[in-house]
Amino acid sequence: MNILQINGSARAAGANSTRVADAIVARLRAADPSATLSVRDLARAPHPALDEAALGALFTPAEQRTPEQAARVALDDALIAEVQAADVIVLGVPMYNFSVSVQLKNWIDAIARVGVTFRYTENGPEGLLKGKRVYVAFARGGRYRGTAADTQTPYLQTVLGFLGMSDVRFVYAEGLNMGAEAAQQGFAEAEADIAAALA
Repeated sequence: MNILQINGSARAAGANSTRVADAIVARLRAADPSATLSVRDLARAPHPALDEAALGALFTPAEQRTPEQAARVALDDALIAEVQAADVIVLGVPMYNFSVSVQLKNWIDAIARVGVTFRYTENGPEGLLKGKRVYVAFARGGRYRGTAADTQTPYLQTVLGFLGMSDVRFVYAEGLNMGAEAAQQGFAEAEADIAAALA
């Protein structure tokens, strides 16, 4: 089993979402000691945004790209190759202003490429990243699970499903900024979610 862990926090150290993602990975590796692990920390190695130059590079035929354009596309290619090689993906997802971090959004924009990770057919879009299991490790200062304020869960379910990843399991650590007791409860609930997700 090849595990790919994506740490989506802006913090390289001390991120609660990374703590929850680490806990998921630890349980996965305990269940399968032969599993391999690759970690991409988007705080330590942030991916560039999808801007006009990147779009120009992506929509230029490979043989016509400038060296700069080829280098920009190669950055996205590396992220796509990691996802394609993974059997299991663990996403550490903090909540920033009711959305995902810019670090994680840049990663999503990089791996979503028409003709490579999804395609359009006469029957509609088809995701090409099939047969993978995804664990999403949420960390939130407040409590939003199951409310209209939780925009992250439907967004990630939609975008991952669009890319062909339909086996997505969610782990929630919530209330982490609501006092020590609430934070302790939030991490305990995350542990329960992890147990259920891995059952």
